[in-house]
Amino acid sequence: MYHILRVILYRLWVFSTLTLFSSVFVFWLYGFIIAFTIFSFGIAGILYSAQDLLLYYPNDPSDSRVFVLQPSNYKLPYESIKIKTKDGLKIHMFLIKQATNCNHKPTMIFFHGNAGNMGQRLSNVSGFYHQLNINILMVEYRGYGLSEGVPSEYGLYIDAQAAIDYILQRSDLDRNKIMLFGRSLGGAVAIDLASRIEYRNKIWALVVENTFTSIPDMAQIILRWKCLKWLPKFCHKNKYMSIKKMGQVLTPTLIICGSNDALVPPGMAKDLYTRCGAICKKIAVIPGGGHDDTWTCRDYYASIQQFLLNAPAIRSEITPFSDEVIKNPSIHTIVHTV
Repeated sequence: MYHILRVILYRLWVFSTLTLFSSVFVFWLYGFIIAFTIFSFGIAGILYSAQDLLLYYPNDPSDSRVFVLQPSNYKLPYESIKIKTKDGLKIHMFLIKQATNCNHKPTMIFFHGNAGNMGQRLSNVSGFYHQLNINILMVEYRGYGLSEGVPSEYGLYIDAQAAIDYILQRSDLDRNKIMLFGRSLGGAVAIDLASRIEYRNKIWALVVENTFTSIPDMAQIILRWKCLKWLPKFCHKNKYMSIKKMGQVLTPTLIICGSNDALVPPGMAKDLYTRCGAICKKIAVIPGGGHDDTWTCRDYYASIQQFLLNAPAIRSEITPFSDEVIKNPSIHTIVHTV
C-alpha cells in the first residue's frame, strides 16, 4: 500500500498538489461541502489516472525504452520490423524464422508481460525456437521498447490485431498455423484477439501463461480493499475482462500456471479453463513455477510441445486466404533483416 501511494504521489505530484490547493482555496471562499466535493472529484481523478502507472511498467529497468536486446545475441536469425497500426502508430517487432521450411512450421505471436521490453524475453523465445521448432513473431506494445505511443488497454488490442494482420500478409509463412502466446498481461491480450469473431477462425492454437481473469479481480487481490467488491466496473480504467471473453474462444487452448505464482493465483487459471469455449482445451500446472520463472521449470516446453502435437488441424470450414490479404495496403512495414 505504501509503495502504491508513493508511486501515485511521485508520478502525479502536479495534479495532486493542484487538487490539494484548489480544495483549500474553495473551502476558504465557499465552505466545507463544495470544497469536499471538489476534493473528492480530484482524488477520484488522480486514482483513475494512476491506474496506468500501476499496471504498465515500460521503463523497468530504466533503459528499456532505448535499449532492446537483439535476437542475434542468442544466435537467432531475425528480421527487425516496424509496422503501422490502424491508428497510425509504429510498433516494433522481431520475426524469428526457422532456417529451413519456415513456411511449413507454426508461427507463434508472442505477447510479453507488463514490464520492460520484448528483448528481455529472448531467453524464453530461444527455447521456443529450438525445442518447439517454430517461428516466432515478438510484439512490442505501444509505449514499450522502440514502439511509439503510450500503453492503454484498447491500444494493446490494436497492436495485437496489427501483428496477426502482418502474419496474414506474409506469403513465406503458413497462415493456417498461427498460434498465440501470452504471459501475464500478454495472456489477456492474446485472449482478446482469440475471442474476436474476425480472427478466432484464423488462429490455430492459443497458449496463455500465468494470466489473470480480469484487472478488477487482480485489484481486489493486490489491494485487499473490501470496498473494491462493490466498485462499479466503469471505475476501472483498464479492465482486461478475460474471464468473460474466454467463452468466445473456440481455438484449441492451453492454459499454463506456475504452482508457486505469488502474484496471479493459480485458481484464476482454473477459472479461465472452465469458462473456455474451446472443445480442445487443457490446463497445465507447472510444479514450482513462479510468476516470472515458470518457463525455466522442468517439463515446461514438453507440455507445450505435447499440446501442439495433439491440437487438431485447423477447421476445414475456414475460407482459404486470398491474394487480397497478401496485398493488404493498410499494412506498412519497415524490415531490417539480420
